[in-house]
Amino acid sequence: MYNFNYFIMKNKKHYTVKLALWTWSWVATLAIATFGPKFIWDDHVFLTVFAILVNLGNGILMILANKNLFNCLDELQRKIQLEALGITLGLAVIAGLSFSLLDQTNLITFDAEIGFLVGFIGITYMIALLINRKRYL
Repeated sequence: MYNFNYFIMKNKKHYTVKLALWTWSWVATLAIATFGPKFIWDDHVFLTVFAILVNLGNGILMILANKNLFNCLDELQRKIQLEALGITLGLAVIAGLSFSLLDQTNLITFDAEIGFLVGFIGITYMIALLINRKRYL
C-alpha cells in the first residue's frame, strides 16, 4: 500500500509541476503578445498574429495540464476544486456583468478593464479553495 501512495504523490507532483510550467509559459507568451507589438516589433501584423496564436496554443496546453492534474486527484480533492471553480465562475459572471453595467451607465469614473475581472477571479478562486479546504479537511 505504501508504494501505491508514493506513486500517487509522485504522479500528483509531476502534474503540478507541468501545470506550473505551462501556466508560466502562458503568462510569458501573453506578455510577449501584449507588449511585443509596441516595444519589440513595431506593430508588425504577422508577428502580432503569430504571438497571439502561440499564446492561444499555450493556453490550450495549460488547460490540458490542469485537466491532467484534476484527473490524478482523489475524490475529496476534486470536490474541493470543483466547488471552488463553480463559486468562482458564478461570481465572475455576476460581478463581471455588474462591473460592465457600471461602466456602460457611467456610474464609475474609469473603464471596466478585463484585468480587474481576471484579478477578481484569481482572488475569488484562492479564497474559495481556502474555505473549502478548511471545511473538508
